[in-house]
Amino acid sequence: MLSMSKLRYRIKSVPPSVLFTLLTDSGYNIDRIDKSVYKTVGSLSCSNMQTGMLLIRSVITSTTRSFSSMAGTILVHARDPAKLSVEIENAIDERRYDDTWKLFEQHMQMEGFPRKSIVNKLLTSFTESLEAKWLEKAYGLVEQAFEESKHNLMEKETLIYLSLGLAKCGSPIPASTVLRKLVAMEQYPPVTAWSAILAHMSLTAPGAYLAAELILEIGYLFQDGRVDPRKKSNAPLIAMKPNTNSYNIALAGCLLFETTRKAEQLLDMMPRIAVKADANLLIIMAHIYERNGRREELRKLQRHIDEVYNLSDIQFRQFYNCLLSCHLKFGDLDSASKMVLEMIQKAKEARNSLAASTFAFDATGNDSRSPSGQISGQHLIPRKLDGLENDKFIENDIVSYEEFARDRNFLNLEAEAKRVLQTLLAKLQMQVELITTEHGILQPTERIYVKLVKAFLEAGKTKDLVQFLIKAEKEDTQVSNDDSALGHVINSCISLGWLDQAHDLLDEMRLAGVRASSSVYASLLKAYINADRAGEVTALLRDARSAGVQLDSSCYEALIQSKVIQKDDQGALHLFKEMKVAKIPRSGHQEFEMLVKGCEENREASLMSKLLKEIKEGQRDDNGVHDWNNVIHFFSKKRLMQDAEKALKKMRSLGHSPNAQTFHSMVTGYAAIGGKYTEVTELWGEMKSFASATSMKFDQELLDSVLYTFVRGGFFARANEVVHMMEKGNMFIDKYKYRTLFLKYHKTLYKGKAPKFQTEAQLKRREAALTFKSWVGLT
Repeated sequence: MLSMSKLRYRIKSVPPSVLFTLLTDSGYNIDRIDKSVYKTVGSLSCSNMQTGMLLIRSVITSTTRSFSSMAGTILVHARDPAKLSVEIENAIDERRYDDTWKLFEQHMQMEGFPRKSIVNKLLTSFTESLEAKWLEKAYGLVEQAFEESKHNLMEKETLIYLSLGLAKCGSPIPASTVLRKLVAMEQYPPVTAWSAILAHMSLTAPGAYLAAELILEIGYLFQDGRVDPRKKSNAPLIAMKPNTNSYNIALAGCLLFETTRKAEQLLDMMPRIAVKADANLLIIMAHIYERNGRREELRKLQRHIDEVYNLSDIQFRQFYNCLLSCHLKFGDLDSASKMVLEMIQKAKEARNSLAASTFAFDATGNDSRSPSGQISGQHLIPRKLDGLENDKFIENDIVSYEEFARDRNFLNLEAEAKRVLQTLLAKLQMQVELITTEHGILQPTERIYVKLVKAFLEAGKTKDLVQFLIKAEKEDTQVSNDDSALGHVINSCISLGWLDQAHDLLDEMRLAGVRASSSVYASLLKAYINADRAGEVTALLRDARSAGVQLDSSCYEALIQSKVIQKDDQGALHLFKEMKVAKIPRSGHQEFEMLVKGCEENREASLMSKLLKEIKEGQRDDNGVHDWNNVIHFFSKKRLMQDAEKALKKMRSLGHSPNAQTFHSMVTGYAAIGGKYTEVTELWGEMKSFASATSMKFDQELLDSVLYTFVRGGFFARANEVVHMMEKGNMFIDKYKYRTLFLKYHKTLYKGKAPKFQTEAQLKRREAALTFKSWVGLT
């Protein structure tokens, strides 16, 4: 077929009558010819009519052949658009989604988008199905409408409804994109609506990260009083402002999926957009500060916690669990052990008070008490219980659009967001393991004993450990001597082969006037015999006898066997006689192995077995890292980057290895100043070399902050490097954010043709930028 340009060159004009004759003679319906072809051919002229007729017939024949291969398209062009619209509406009403989509595609090929009411009806109907296939179609339709600048066809409520459906169906990325497009077109969704979308997004790791990003993006519009609430025109924008409930949801999601540095960015924004903290938010803040090692912030928060009147038992427990955990993280064993002893003492006082009150009630014959004869702990500590022990049911269905549209203020969505928040908070409560409550009274769990013992032993503070355990057991009179914490600790040391530490603990117990059970001596004695440490065996026997401890038959049998092996017949005979004189029965006390077996068979493992697991599986913390991280974070937050650099050097010179949190503070500090892209590039090189030489791992939050800085500064070769690393580690990347960032700062970059002459460095920079541009979907 000749091209149109060649045809224009050879043919000047053809009379309309001749053109009509040619079309009719070709057996082709004039209505089916593309308008552009008709106009072009109709405007041509020819000096040689015969040549012109042949050329036009050539065009028509080729066009006819093309159209005959597109029978479906020809059919569409032959149909009435109005009737097609009616058929689409009927298919939607009858929930015939396959037919709806086929008819819609035909309308798109013929006339483009149908009228606004049909587009919205189709989107809401597909959303109501809550099927991934139709939700994907609906989202694709929205994307197409925005690409063709037809977004005015879609109503705000329709897009909110679609975003909610996508979030409920586990598609947080398109759900967040729809919300972002609403904000971009200044159709601001009220916070009561988008907080429910945020809640369902926060049930997945990518969704929780996007929820935090949305809070930051929307909150940025309101920072430092940028929006005047007194202007009536700002009312829709003010209605979108993040509130306490949306903050709770986003922060709880960050905690559950361990993006707590992103959560701390949200906390930094709170005072700038005037968000007030409620009881839930205070507890969530405590969790974030504990995870990030912000002990001073926790101490400041403690004053607010003690002043809040409506904290529940569970919330109260969570805060002190965070504070206690933070003391351990910093290696502050004095503060941690002091907290535990105070809890035990208060619990003892409360038990005594409860017993006295119960006795008084019994003496006066008051029958109004509870069946168990106990008084509620609320009489002792005025804190109410709540029902968050079990997960709340998350609604996976969706209301009809008709019902959705009737709720003009989105009150049902607000209630739904609060229900999902309760589920998130319940999951957070399950992570509390150091403290429990009974009748509203805080009490330490076995887990805190395990962690404290491990920390004392690692620090070599045997004497302090013994003193702590003795004080604890004096306060907790319910513990028997045979089942004491000290006994469990010594047995754990023996099991781990830490025989010297076990012997030191026994010595400290003896000096403190605390008598250890015979099973503890027996366990250590057998361990010394198996290790062939005769000197220690003799010393331990002497200590046991001076302490008045009677060894069991298994110890004597082990001692006799060792004497026989050493060919010390007289010593063996002496031990046998001693055993007979003491009238020690052969059953004796339970051996250590039986004790361990019993621990394993119990439903709840004892302190000893938990301690064994903690020491074997746990890693030793470098407490100094948390102190230096706080110093570097302080300098970075204040934008004193020279001081932060000096602190980092000092930290490394003292033998403390920086981690992802350390470098994250540095990167965000440089980014806050602006223009420090070279410094971040140098830091990136240092991070890579450090990570290859140590066990430090890059996490999503660190790499995302580095990527943001590189894209903002136009360092696309480095940005592509970070993208590759994140994709290799299966980390979520918010492409929408980086596409927006690229368009904001580099929209015109490398848009034209490449220059003929450019250096190798220029060529590489261009290729890197185009690669990144393609990755974010801009080519």
